[in-house]
Order: sequence, then structure tokens, then C-alpha cells
Amino acid sequence: MSNLVAIVGRPNVGKSTLFNRLTNSRQAIVSDEAGTTRDRQYGKCEWCGKEFSVVDTGGWVVNSEDVFEEEIRKQVIIATQEADLILFLVDVKNGVTDLDSDVAMILRKTKLPVMLVANKADNNTDQYYAAEFYSLGLGEPFCISAATGSGTGDLLDLILEKLKNETKEETIEDIPRFAVVGRPNAGKSSLINAFIGEDRNIVTEIAGTTRDSIYTKYDKFGFDFYLVDTAGIRRKNKVTEDLEFYSVMRSIRAIENSDVCILMIDATRGVEAQDMNIFHLIQKNNKSLVVVVNKWDLVEDKSTIAIKTMENAIRERMAPFVDFPIIFASALTKQRIFKVLETAKEVYLHRKFRIGTTKLNETMLPLIEAYPPPSIKGKYIKIKYCAQVPDTTIPTFVFYANLPQYVKENYYRFLENKIRDNWDLSGTPINVFVRQK
Repeated sequence: MSNLVAIVGRPNVGKSTLFNRLTNSRQAIVSDEAGTTRDRQYGKCEWCGKEFSVVDTGGWVVNSEDVFEEEIRKQVIIATQEADLILFLVDVKNGVTDLDSDVAMILRKTKLPVMLVANKADNNTDQYYAAEFYSLGLGEPFCISAATGSGTGDLLDLILEKLKNETKEETIEDIPRFAVVGRPNAGKSSLINAFIGEDRNIVTEIAGTTRDSIYTKYDKFGFDFYLVDTAGIRRKNKVTEDLEFYSVMRSIRAIENSDVCILMIDATRGVEAQDMNIFHLIQKNNKSLVVVVNKWDLVEDKSTIAIKTMENAIRERMAPFVDFPIIFASALTKQRIFKVLETAKEVYLHRKFRIGTTKLNETMLPLIEAYPPPSIKGKYIKIKYCAQVPDTTIPTFVFYANLPQYVKENYYRFLENKIRDNWDLSGTPINVFVRQK
């Protein structure tokens, strides 16, 4: 289960530089789908074979020229409630400021592990200046330079050390894990309450990490599944609900711990920027997707044309990934609630779907022969064989070619589309690789 590390601090101390430094330290192959924006505020860091998630709170303070102190305080409070470890970044060159003292005051009250990181310590003299940060009462300042990378390796070792003491794993049965996500007021709590009904048929609640109980197991409607909590079933936060950072912080852990994400969209408002933020999180984590257009009972025009228009608008915003089910429902009137669970279960099965190698080659090779990859510099690319890789979290296909390096992005999309045309993999992302035969 992934741990969450939040970087907090006032503007211009180098939070984003540190964030970029940590998240670029990934050695793994990352497939970045074209067309998805890279949200700077959330990423994964891999170090010594361990992986954890990093959130940069700096990306959420609008117009940092003019310091919204209230806004920064709110974010620090949210971070202390949702993360597993806080990196409090200060600037050696500027010394202790009033805002640093304010943030330190909030952090001293939290039970979370907090690491005081003194940034911009580019030389030995700067490291002496870091001593004044002892006055913040958060222990020894750890000196780094995020810009040059000096000290960041030791910092990562220390982060892993602290996270090791925090995490406690519990075994989770291999049944579907559904997360209901979406921005505030899209109807997440209502949908979860509709699933639960009054006769809350909860079998077990399993603590996911030390932060919060996350899995709730249900056996209703003949389904066995875990509901991954994002709507705050257990605790209503003191933070004002409309803060965008809050809804994303809440979603990160739920998305990472789920198989299928049920993304709630408010029918009266359509797809907004915050919905797209959460959609990109789902995509980045390779999770399956069911889109639920909630509050459908409030929409006047329910004609087929209106439904088609709405569907097209949603798919257009979320392109190039368009192969996912969209359900028009109402959590309040319980309209199509059962359909949501049924579809989520189907999508979960698509995630586990296996295609026999013979069948795959029989179908795909003639299609490839009819539309081969375009030749480059007079070289012809020949794909001779393909197979599905066993035991992967999402369906992964490898095509073996003589010159894989010349296969372009749009041909990858062609292969993915042909696989989707021939097998129902709706709602689930798939990986396509071309390798040397």
C-alpha cells in the first residue's frame, strides 16, 4: 500500500524543485499517454526498490506572488490529516520568517512524523545558517539543495526509514475494490449510502494504513466487494469542503488502493477542471473507470439526444482514453444504483481478462498485414508475433518486431484500438509494447 508524503512550506522555498527531484528519480518504464497533462502536484518516487507517493502543496496556492496565508495554513492542516509523513521545507538563504513559524506551530500539534528540510544549502557556509531553524521546535534541520540534488539521497534514505515505522500492512482478500471518487458535492456520500442502505451489511472494516480505515467489505446484491472510502464516511473534516486540494488529497489514496474507480460527475454542472484532475490521477495509476453522471433526476431534458450529447462531451474531454462505460443515475432516487455496481464488477473482470496467444495472433496479424507500420528511411517494420503478458495488473500486450524503435505513437494507438474492437475491454486501460523479436 502506497505511503503518502506531503511537501509543505511557504511559497518560493523550492517545494516544486524538490518535488521534481523526487519524482524524477523513478527508474521504472513509465508510459505517458499522449494528451494527458502531467499534474505537477502529484507523483511517485521510487528509491531502493520502495515506492511512495509525493504531493506538492505548492501547486495549489494560486498566485503565489501574493501570499494567501490562510490558504497555506488550510493546506498544511489537510496535509497533516491525509499524509503519512510531512516534509516541511524552509529556505536557508532567507532564514526563519513569520509564515514559517505559523506553519511550524500547526506541525508541532500533529502526531505525524515531520521532517524539517532546510533547502538551498548549496555550500558549507549555508549549512551553518541552518542552525537558526532549531527555534521552530521541530528537531534538527536536514540540509539539502533541491536544485543541485545535494543531500537528496540521504534525505530519501531517511524518508524510507520513517515510513517503515509508520506502515502496517494487513492482508486483503482478492475481491474487487471499488473507489467512489469525484469532487465535493458530486454526490459521493449519497451514492455510498445508497449502496449501504440502512441495513449496513458491513462484514469487516480493515485498517489500510495507520492514517485511516479505508476498506469496508460489503456483500449485497450478490456481490462481494470492498468499498474504498474517499467521501469521508468515517469523519467529516473541519476543512471547508470546496478546497480543490482537499478533494484531490482525499482521492489519491483511495484511487491507489482500488481496482475500479467510480468517478461521479454532477449532471447539472458537467465536466469541470477538478473532475479532470481526478481523472488524470485515475489514468496515471492505471485504474479501471466507470463514469457515473449523478443527479440525473434534476435534468429537465432526458431525451436520447441529450444523453448522447452529454456522453460525447465527456468522452471528448477525456480523450484519448474513451473506452469506458457512462451511467446516468441518481443516488437520491436510487435510480440505476444496481447498474453502477454491476458495471463496476464487469469492468473489474475486464482487468483480469486473458486472450489466448493463438487467438490473439489469428486476429491481430492479418490486421497488421493489411495496415503495417509506415516504413521509415526505406526500412520496413515487420511484426511477426504477439502475446499477452501473464500476471500483470492490467491487460498488457507485447508485439515482436524487427525494428521496434521506429514504431510511432499513433501506431500504438492503432494496435490498442484493434484489440478493443475485437475484445470487450471497456473501462480498463491496457498496455501495448513493441519489442525486439
